[in-house]
Amino acid sequence: MRLNQLRDNDGAAKLRTRVGRGIGSGKGKTGGRGVKGQKSRSGVAIKGFEGGQMPLHMRLPKRGFNKPNRKAYAEVNLGRLEKAIAEGKVDAKAAINAEVLIAAGLVRRELDGIRLLAKGELKSKVDITVAGASKAAIEAVEKAGGKVTVTVAEQAAD
Repeated sequence: MRLNQLRDNDGAAKLRTRVGRGIGSGKGKTGGRGVKGQKSRSGVAIKGFEGGQMPLHMRLPKRGFNKPNRKAYAEVNLGRLEKAIAEGKVDAKAAINAEVLIAAGLVRRELDGIRLLAKGELKSKVDITVAGASKAAIEAVEKAGGKVTVTVAEQAAD
């Protein structure tokens, strides 16, 4: 047996239907589209069209608001931080800041700052400087004997 002799078993791979290749193929002439009209042609986008009536998605009221200058924080969970310390990617005795977290691969980029979240468990004593932190994350770090320094003045509520 050689590589050029390998092939699928009979019936294992079904060929795709080639549409519009003559009347004898069973999918010739109209090519499975029916007859005439806008939908039989290509480039049709009328899914939300209701025949001139105002479409449902336009009748419903708009909701919500997206703040245009909203801050986007890179998030770090305590569990992932503990795992990085255990693997030796982060030194728990040294001060931890954005550069250390990026170098360790915990966050890809800083964005508008790094926010510490309380998912997972932290056993190591760490001194960490971040742009924001949840109340639960601050409590967890202090419970482990560490310290959290938040650089951003206004802190978002949890």
